Amino acid sequence: MPFESLGEYVEVLEKSGQLARIKKRVSAHLEIAEIMRRLMYAGNQPAVLFEDVEGYDMPVLGNAFGTLTRLQTALEIKNFEEIGGRIVDLTKMKMPAGMINKLRMIPKLSEIAQYGPKSVESGPVMEVIETDNVTLNSIPILKSFSGDAGRFITFGLTVTKHPETGIRNIGVYRIQVINDTKAIMHWQIHKRGAQHYEIMKEQMKRIEVAIVIGADPATVFSAVAPVPEGMDKFLFAGITRKKGIKLVKCKNVDLEVPANAEIVLEGYIDPNDIRIEGPFGDHTGYYTPPEPYPTFTLTGIMRRNKPIYLTTVVGKPILEDAYIGKVIERSFLPLIQMFQPEVVDFSMPPAGWFQGLAVISIRKRYPGQARKVMMGLWGMGQLSLTKIFAVVDHDVNVHDMNEVIWAITTRADPKRDTMIIDNTPTDTLDPASPLVNLGSKMGIDATAKWKEEGYLREPQQLVRVDEQTKRTVDNNWKEYGLS
Repeated sequence: MPFESLGEYVEVLEKSGQLARIKKRVSAHLEIAEIMRRLMYAGNQPAVLFEDVEGYDMPVLGNAFGTLTRLQTALEIKNFEEIGGRIVDLTKMKMPAGMINKLRMIPKLSEIAQYGPKSVESGPVMEVIETDNVTLNSIPILKSFSGDAGRFITFGLTVTKHPETGIRNIGVYRIQVINDTKAIMHWQIHKRGAQHYEIMKEQMKRIEVAIVIGADPATVFSAVAPVPEGMDKFLFAGITRKKGIKLVKCKNVDLEVPANAEIVLEGYIDPNDIRIEGPFGDHTGYYTPPEPYPTFTLTGIMRRNKPIYLTTVVGKPILEDAYIGKVIERSFLPLIQMFQPEVVDFSMPPAGWFQGLAVISIRKRYPGQARKVMMGLWGMGQLSLTKIFAVVDHDVNVHDMNEVIWAITTRADPKRDTMIIDNTPTDTLDPASPLVNLGSKMGIDATAKWKEEGYLREPQQLVRVDEQTKRTVDNNWKEYGLS
């Protein structure tokens, strides 16, 4: 059964030896973040529950998803590609002809119905409801680096609703706390929440927002995932966990939130209230400079009696977000293959901070195919922000950078096989872009070249061991006395 809450997940982590409790008093000002970074950089370290945070009566949970093993536990799945496969299956479904065939579809249709969110009257997140004298200062929000402009909510799930279609979105955006009731929403222009905001801004109206802190693992993952345009994120959460999410209505805003969440911050964003946000030490390993962003105004809080504050820290890779990114990469491979069937595998190396570099292997059938794949992927949602694509043949393991480098250095000529496209959308956080949100792309065709692609030399043969020698060595291996 899927996890219904963050607390259930914590219990399982503890029972399986994947949770460390820190009872020593610690500070939300820099100290907790540094502890978490050291653990994450060390690799294969447990999730951490800080039980005694100075000045607060709320524990802080960090590094909750900082290994692939924990993410397998969180999402109750071994092969993350199954998630994307379920979406692909849904897109291919159509009602068959004939009564018998329609009856055969009933189990499948029933399964799909189970994915949808379910409205309920109440839930644990409504144990405490605050509408008067609400304050953000009751929550142990971290300051991560000394150069940060202040305290930032880093793992809040921001819920908005498309003003015209009503389709709900959940996104993870950093949020800088200003005072008791004000915080700045870092809504990058390419994000779906920002699109909802822009529609309301044109009408000079506020947009209602709910910020969920600490949900079940599938909902947390869904908030980060770049789901297909037009898909309700709560539906995607249900697809991920194979069971619909329970939702309750907020008290102060017309939005639904997970009934089993830890904390929900209700409020609005006014297009007339713009403030300077940042700097912030981000996942590129650089401070993002101060820029103007809209302000969130807190109007109410719903929470559990004893909530857990879920947070994460970012910085120079590799940290917790790299593992979440790897799951997204695996989950969306089937969707990539649906639009680009020649794609064999796909990798976004963690050191490339998601949008920096992607390596794609293809089964090449015709000249120029690598460029066709690159341009197709640059036209797909969040992949449009990827700075560098390297396309290799199907015999190259995209997850082994030694193999990738070998392919680039032996199969690509810089002049012939490098494609530069200028004045394209870039990730807002890219520290190298000449302008915010605008820069260039590079595509590297590291596939073996054909004469039609300008390779005029005699093709060179790959070095391979003959089968007879392989069999001889295989049969005699134990006798060599080697390990």
